[in-house]
Amino acid sequence: MSAVGEPGLREEDSAPAGHRAARGRFLLRGVRLPIVVALLAAAAVLAGVRAGALPSPSTGVDPLARFLIAVVVVLVVCHLFGGLLELAGQPPAIGEILGGLVLGPSALGLLWPEGQRWLFSPEVVSVLGQTAQLGLVTFMFLVGYELRLDALRTDRRAVGLGLVGSLALPLVLGAAAATPAYTMLAGPDVPRVTYVLFMALALSITALPVLARLLTDLGLTGSRTGTLALACAAGGDVVAWTALTLVLALRGDAGWAQVVSTALVVLVLGPVAVPILRSALAWALRTLAGTSRGARLTLPVLAAGATACGALTQVLGLHPVIGAFLFGVVVPRDMPVVERAVTQLHGFAVGLLLPLFFAGVGLQVSVGLLDHGSALLVFAAITLVSTAAKIFGSALAVRPAGLNRSEALGFGALMNCRGVTEIVVALVGWENGIVNTLALTMLVLLALLATAVTAPLLRVVGRLDR
Repeated sequence: MSAVGEPGLREEDSAPAGHRAARGRFLLRGVRLPIVVALLAAAAVLAGVRAGALPSPSTGVDPLARFLIAVVVVLVVCHLFGGLLELAGQPPAIGEILGGLVLGPSALGLLWPEGQRWLFSPEVVSVLGQTAQLGLVTFMFLVGYELRLDALRTDRRAVGLGLVGSLALPLVLGAAAATPAYTMLAGPDVPRVTYVLFMALALSITALPVLARLLTDLGLTGSRTGTLALACAAGGDVVAWTALTLVLALRGDAGWAQVVSTALVVLVLGPVAVPILRSALAWALRTLAGTSRGARLTLPVLAAGATACGALTQVLGLHPVIGAFLFGVVVPRDMPVVERAVTQLHGFAVGLLLPLFFAGVGLQVSVGLLDHGSALLVFAAITLVSTAAKIFGSALAVRPAGLNRSEALGFGALMNCRGVTEIVVALVGWENGIVNTLALTMLVLLALLATAVTAPLLRVVGRLDR
């Protein structure tokens, strides 16, 4: 089964170097075709605008047509940037996120504000936002499904040390770094404790999907460091989404009373409900798989279940991503019919829906908000503190488990890979009014920077013991 948001894992550790090089050349050739197609499509759109074939920004156009044009532009730009960044040795998700930022006020809004306002009118943004939420729900279902907690049972001492180290120091130092910026970054009327807890959580995230793809590209999936990083990232996901649930409950009208009730539901009912729900769902899916028509219904059943759970947690005052993630966790594994359905859903979500989510984030992020010294200073401080805490906290924690210096630092660099997960958490906080647009911008840029430097850092620390 493939890693969420990325192609499947490849076992390359034992492959000859020549075979890996040939495969790399083949993959590069395969990436070029979509880039060429995207460039041609973009050129056609620009040529149409220049020749007057497309309406000018001031021309009235049917809202549906305008929305469809916006979808085309988003898909072309996001996948174009994703392909280019993949050629540069970076995860495609970084390029797709950059594509979303380019379409927002940070780039297109500066270069062609009238066109940006026409393309992303309030009506289009409203529909795009709802569609992006569907993509986010689907993505979080896939993240939950890909979560393999059985990895936590291997090398338990190292996993335990790594999990604590990758969370404890980043949480403490993240809270310390974010506290002085409360008046600058917090949403209106947000209690200081809610803001601090959220920022500490957001600054301690590791992106499991992007991490899995990165390990594949670097041929580290079978190494002890790679296996340990995946296990700790899986455990960190459980902690992060549970903590986010409690922070959102704290943001609710009931305050600490809702936090206590939510914690009781998660800690008491969770261990009981998950096995029961998984068994019931397995029985239902096996029944469906008994007939050809039933097997075809597996995909809509999974999609409907994830959406329904997302709606339930939204009604409960949390966020749809919580319900979708939990539904993904309880879906039974090792069923061929489920594997096929998830693969189909994965392609649709990553190819179509997730770029719309990135565009939605890009429309809210404004790099121009960092144009004054105090904002830049806060961003630099948060970036440096959270990065150092994540890398060195993780590295120091696993040294007693027998990892040498380069292995420990490599593990720390991997745990600093933040990717899409941090952006999702940041957007949830922004949508719930816990942080403002400046904080959202900082967290999105931090996620991009931290993910982009992961591979170069691994190459640097790999030379330490040579």
